[in-house]
Amino acid sequence: MTAYGNFPGSRPRRLRTTPAMRRMVAETRLDPANLILPAFVREGIDAPVAISAMPGVHQHTLDTLRKAAVEAVTAGVSGIMLFGVPEDAKKDARGTAGTDPDGILQVALRAVREEVGDDLVVMSDLCLDEYTDHGHCGVLDADGRVDNDATLERYAEMAQVQADAGAHVVGPSGMMDGQVGVIRDALDQTGHEDVSVLAYTAKYSSAFYGPFREAVGSSLSGDRKTYQQDPANARESLRELALDLEEGADMVMVKPAGPYLDILARVADAVDVPVAAYQISGEYAMIEAAAEKGWIDRDKAILESLTGIRRAGAQMILTYWATEVAQWLGRDAGRG
Repeated sequence: MTAYGNFPGSRPRRLRTTPAMRRMVAETRLDPANLILPAFVREGIDAPVAISAMPGVHQHTLDTLRKAAVEAVTAGVSGIMLFGVPEDAKKDARGTAGTDPDGILQVALRAVREEVGDDLVVMSDLCLDEYTDHGHCGVLDADGRVDNDATLERYAEMAQVQADAGAHVVGPSGMMDGQVGVIRDALDQTGHEDVSVLAYTAKYSSAFYGPFREAVGSSLSGDRKTYQQDPANARESLRELALDLEEGADMVMVKPAGPYLDILARVADAVDVPVAAYQISGEYAMIEAAAEKGWIDRDKAILESLTGIRRAGAQMILTYWATEVAQWLGRDAGRG
C-alpha cells in the first residue's frame, strides 16, 4: 500500500470502532447538570394550555408547574427559568403586574421554592415584555421609543420583588444599557446579596423567537431591533460582555444558541464566569416539526443540537427538552 503522509500508520478511525471506544474518547459530554428548563406559568387557567407552535410545551397552572419542577429535580436538571403570563386585563403601559408582589411570576416563584426548596436553582425572567400592553421590554417615551433609563428604574423594582419571592437567580433579558449594574445595586441594597444575576449578554434580534411570543401571550407590535443585537454583528457582543462583567454579572448568556455558536465560542473563550446559552422556541419548533414529518430522527437531532451548544462552550443550556433529555442521560448512565 502506498504511504501518504502518516497513512497507513495513522488511522483516526481506530478511535471510532465501537460505542464504548467512542464514549471513552468523547471530548464533549452532556450531563443533566448542564440543563435548565424554561417554564411558562399562566394566570387564570385551571388546566395547562398547549402551545401550538411548540408541541409538548404548555402554559402551566401553578399545580402543574410544581409537578414540572419536581420532575426536573428527579431527572437531575440543575435549574428552572420561570416566565409569567398575566391576564390581558392586567397589562398596562408600565408593566405593573411584573412588580406586583402578588403578580403571577412572583406567586409562581414562591410556589416552586415551597415545592423544591434549594434542590433546583430557581430563576426568574426579569423583563417587562410579558406585562406591557405594547409588548416591549421597557416603558415607552412620548415618541413611542423604549426609554432606557426609565426602564432601568422598573427593572430595579422587579429585581427586588423577584428576590423577595424566592428567586435564586434573576435573568435580565431586556438588553437595556446599564441593566446589570442597576439590578445588582437594587439587590444589594435590599439584602439580597446572595441572589445571582444571569446576564442576557448577547441577545440577538431573531426570527426564531416566533413561537415564544405565543407562549407568553405577547402583545408586541413592531420589533425590538433598537435594543436587541443585530444578527450581523459579532464584535458588539464582546463589548456587551465587557460591560456586563464590569457591572457585576455572575453568569452570562448567548441567545439564541444554535444560529450563534460562533458568538458563544467567542464569549466562552473570553470569560472566567459560567456561560449559558438559550436554545430558543424556534430552534425547538424546527426539530419537532421536521421530526413530525419523518424527515429527521427526533431524539438524535435533539442530542446533536445540544452537544453542539455544549461543544461551543456553554456550561449551562436552557432548553425546553431539559427534563426529557436529562431522563435519557440518566438511563444511559445507569446502563453504563
